[in-house]
Amino acid sequence: MRVAAINFLNPAPLMWDFEHPPLDAPLALRYRIDRMLPSKCAARLNAGEADLGLVPIAALATSPGLRILPGCTIASKGRVRSLLLVRRAAQPLAALRSVAADTASRTTITYARILFHHWGNPEVPFLPMPADLDTMLERADAAIVIGDPALLALEERANRFERTGEELVYHDMAEEWLFHTGLPFVSAVWAAAPDSPVDERVAEDLIQSRNHGLENIEALVAEWSPRFAMPEQTIRSYLTSNIHYVLDNECLEGMRGFFRMAAEAGILPEYSFSLEEFAVR
Repeated sequence: MRVAAINFLNPAPLMWDFEHPPLDAPLALRYRIDRMLPSKCAARLNAGEADLGLVPIAALATSPGLRILPGCTIASKGRVRSLLLVRRAAQPLAALRSVAADTASRTTITYARILFHHWGNPEVPFLPMPADLDTMLERADAAIVIGDPALLALEERANRFERTGEELVYHDMAEEWLFHTGLPFVSAVWAAAPDSPVDERVAEDLIQSRNHGLENIEALVAEWSPRFAMPEQTIRSYLTSNIHYVLDNECLEGMRGFFRMAAEAGILPEYSFSLEEFAVR
């Protein structure tokens, strides 16, 4: 099976068995992993270039033939730190005239558009750009960055102020979403293309890999810390406290609320699913 995976830190626990012994070798006989930005995963499934992908949930509304697999998610039930809206302190949210939007993102941009309705600025234009905070803020009043670039932007916050003297406000998107809606922020789920040969064994492989990853957080911290200019404790807290990996009933309710509000705001087409479709584990 061809798997479209995300090349960020946050899916690392989900991918444990595919990247570490003793199961990486037997799984390599059944799965081929390709890594890409989150916004590309659904496109691979829709183009018939992947059988299974870690899909931003907004893509489900525009690709209703995709089938959600049970058990795993990338979500947050509080502060997430890797989904940021950064604005100049002198410009309130209601007065922003433009927002530079990380091209790696799809679902976070939809969440942001919904939130801008709450903030009284629903028509603010979004400008797609690569995730470079300095360049984004040269072109727009605010910037949305996700994933590893967002984590690094937080770590560099003090250095940036010393370098530029510009006072910025860093909004954690998951915290903002929880404050305004009372719901968790669900970013992505495993989904299969309509005709892909996904069965219970595939779902079990994914759930088992997640479980093993969560049992090996210290190994992941040691593995990932050399790749980032951030303390090990920051990575540990991110994987254990900021990201939630179980597609439980609360997350499913969060998805339902997201799709309802996105449709009401005219951002996504109407989309619904039955909770009975999922075996929560």
